[in-house]
Amino acid sequence: MTISQEAWTIFSDAEELHNAALERLEQGDVRDAAEKAWGATLRAASAMLLSVTGEEPERSPAIRRGIDNLARDRKEFTALLRNYRDRQDLLHGDCFYHGICEPREPIEREIRETETFISAAKWLAELPPLQWGTEWVVTP
Repeated sequence: MTISQEAWTIFSDAEELHNAALERLEQGDVRDAAEKAWGATLRAASAMLLSVTGEEPERSPAIRRGIDNLARDRKEFTALLRNYRDRQDLLHGDCFYHGICEPREPIEREIRETETFISAAKWLAELPPLQWGTEWVVTP
């Protein structure tokens, strides 16, 4: 499967958001950096879903359901789903929404590791379609 131009554009947007998150982190604004990293996570997941399903989900709950549905059929998506949920809780919920950004080390790590999430989403976007009777056991 090849990633469509539209999905690549969304992945590029995710990378730009991640770069903005790193800039904000370097400037000491961990709360804004966390939200930008969460935005990059959303964009990467959205691009992956567009590539795999042919449809781009509009909102975070639809993205989560989409990854959950894929994880039921293919084990490769399970780690991405867990990581997505963890990022949603820590970056978006705790740090940005509630302002609980301490201890900083795990939040800063998640912000920096957004690049890994984007790479994993790209890898998943390029997987061949599931074939009946085949169990995939592949990890990025």
